[in-house]
Parts: sequence; structure tokens; C-alpha cells
Amino acid sequence: MTPIELRNKGYQVLVENLGQINTIRFLQQIGWGNGDYTQEREQRLKSVTRDEFLQDIQRIRNRQK
Repeated sequence: MTPIELRNKGYQVLVENLGQINTIRFLQQIGWGNGDYTQEREQRLKSVTRDEFLQDIQRIRNRQK
């Protein structure tokens, strides 16, 4: 899925579940963020091992079943 397709699908899901007005309100509340995401991600993940990362993925997948 391309980034544009993903964005469009996300909008579609929001509108279907929240309606047009509440989708707009939601998007206004979350805003676009600030700061340097790449730098923050590197700092947060610096201490996470590969095994911990894989265990988290497995835990998430198990919850979705």
C-alpha cells in the first residue's frame, strides 16, 4: 500500500466510524505534531534489543487473534 493509499484508507475508516464532522474534529485535535520523530525514535529504541522487539510483535499478533 502506498503512503497515499494508506492515508486515503485512514480517512475512509475515520469517516465511516466517526462521521465527517467528528473526523475533522479528531484530526484537528491530534494535529501534525512537532519535533524530530527520527531522533526521538532512535532515543526511545536505543535500549530495545532485537529479541524484545520481536517479542512485542508476537504479543501484538496474539492479541489480534
